[in-house]
Amino acid sequence: MNRPIRPPGSPVLGILGWEEGNDDTLKQLESLVGNIANPATFTFPVRYLRVEGAYFETVVVRPSTDVCDAMIKAARELERDGVRAIATGCGFNALFQRELAEAVAVPVFASSLLQVPMVRRMLRKNQSIGIITADGSLLGPAHLESVGVTGEIPHTIAGIEATGEFSKIRNDPRAELDGEKMKNEVVEVALDLVRDHPETGAIVLECTDLPPFAAAIRRATGLPVFDIVTMACWV
Repeated sequence: MNRPIRPPGSPVLGILGWEEGNDDTLKQLESLVGNIANPATFTFPVRYLRVEGAYFETVVVRPSTDVCDAMIKAARELERDGVRAIATGCGFNALFQRELAEAVAVPVFASSLLQVPMVRRMLRKNQSIGIITADGSLLGPAHLESVGVTGEIPHTIAGIEATGEFSKIRNDPRAELDGEKMKNEVVEVALDLVRDHPETGAIVLECTDLPPFAAAIRRATGLPVFDIVTMACWV
């Protein structure tokens, strides 16, 4: 298949984000450098495309097939515009990985969780992978199976849904975010995970809002940390 010619400086990576103007999109976190929604996170040009109908409720809480269809349409638009790979702005889109990958001819990584099988092969047999997610009660077997995380891969899931800052902005979209406090709370979740599961050999951050805190997690736990940004740069 002939690819469109890309002018110098044109976007390499296309990112499917949540819809514009919806209060349920955690906008306070998108401004942080390290968040996939902030272009300053990357050293290469990216293009964002907001997907109508995609927000926390329709992607994380009650995944919608209508949103999947809208994401496929948007992915095809990004491909026509010449991007070389496509990511999404939420790791819970793992559910749609197969459908999105089948819809276009460029690589698609709908979730950072695609890295879990790869990370598993970096570790000893008696080590496991810690997965830190936006909501541990909602990340289920279907999400994991869609990205190749089978029962043969030892893993532990820890959610940040009960932490103070994340809960605050989830419940009040206009609340002011205390980034330092959220960083400390996320680090504590990681430390609790490692204390409870000392066999943990690496951590994968499902949530695309967590990479701004990845370095702090690495320092606190002494473990390698993988997220959507590490995957984007690798791809």
